[in-house]
Amino acid sequence: MSVHWAGRQDAWITSLANAIFSIALMSPEWAQAQAWPTRATTAIVPFAAGSASDVISRVVLDQVSKQIAKPIVSEDGPGAGGILGANMVAKAAPDGYTMLASGALATTHALYPKLPYDTLHAFVPVMPLGQQPLVLVAAPSKGFRTVNDLVAAAKARPGKLNFASAGVGSGSHLAAERLRISAQFEAQHIPFRGATEGVTEVLAGRVDFFFGPLAPVLALINEGKLVALAVSASTRSPALSQVPTITEAGLPDATYVYWAGLFLPAKTPRDIVVRIHRESIDAVQVSTVRDRLAAIGVEPMMMGLEQFDRYFRDDVETTVRLVKAANIIAQP
Repeated sequence: MSVHWAGRQDAWITSLANAIFSIALMSPEWAQAQAWPTRATTAIVPFAAGSASDVISRVVLDQVSKQIAKPIVSEDGPGAGGILGANMVAKAAPDGYTMLASGALATTHALYPKLPYDTLHAFVPVMPLGQQPLVLVAAPSKGFRTVNDLVAAAKARPGKLNFASAGVGSGSHLAAERLRISAQFEAQHIPFRGATEGVTEVLAGRVDFFFGPLAPVLALINEGKLVALAVSASTRSPALSQVPTITEAGLPDATYVYWAGLFLPAKTPRDIVVRIHRESIDAVQVSTVRDRLAAIGVEPMMMGLEQFDRYFRDDVETTVRLVKAANIIAQP
């Protein structure tokens, strides 16, 4: 009798297991995770075409698209400093088919107290696509040959020197504020509508210094039209190996790098998050991708999901402190 009951019990357990598995198969999230991708995915870049986020994400996601054999369509959605595009992703269905490629979430969180989304809870950090140190440049006519030359001149004439930026809260603005606060000097901020305008004003000598992305200043540095005083990162840039870092100049608190990352809407199934992260990791390790990134001064950032989540949250906190310390006010 006990053998007969054991057989019935085994059959009952098997039936129950099959029933549970069948229910799991009917779960929308489970089905989505197993099927992704079955169609094109949209990557929202909340800035104009040609921006750092746009260029970096296209290089990496083009390779991811090849790996998954499905298109990833980049859509530029500029407006409100990246808020409009980020909000589109925050409100999108959490199915893996809408991504955000941006490096501005920390800045908008620090600058704008009332956002249409919760920065720390509306997104899942998936993968940092790359980081780009900025180069501190000045016109040769200014007579600066080192960072210390610039700092000495600024302290000798408090508030008289000025610096350009690509806009309030941009990477070039934050990098300059970190230098100013770290070295303890005053200078006037002159925001422009992009890095190109900032470079033009520095070349003309109307602006004293500028933290520029590598791409628009490298040729000018090599031609002697701009003097590179330092790289904003803690390690030297391979493209400017002769230029010291801001840390080597004795100002480790002034380090700054612009980074762009990939994010998904909150509640995206974990399997999809892991899949996209793994594909992005694989893409960044392809030699042609690394070469294309290096050509624009971008270095890969290899991080696991949990590591990137911590990095993102730390960056938000650091940016909030900097914005408060520099008294940066967002433009309406």
